[in-house]
Amino acid sequence: MSERHVLVLPDRDAAEEVAAALAERYVLAEEPRLVRDALAGEDDAEDAQWLVVVEDPDAALTSAALHALAEEHEGWLEDHPA
Repeated sequence: MSERHVLVLPDRDAAEEVAAALAERYVLAEEPRLVRDALAGEDDAEDAQWLVVVEDPDAALTSAALHALAEEHEGWLEDHPA
């Protein structure tokens, strides 16, 4: 079953570090995508969260490992079915 993992990070630097770590640690079908997610009602770019979206067609990535990686960078993991 294919899965999509979304890691929510506090800033772009953290998101880039997480994306790089994912690429180093795992064999991924495609590069993780970075997406800026402005908080509702906020116009200031400083108030944006960054998402790292990882497609996992073989459901090979464990939620525990992704959760730990996100927490290392002051973020969290949200899972979404693809």
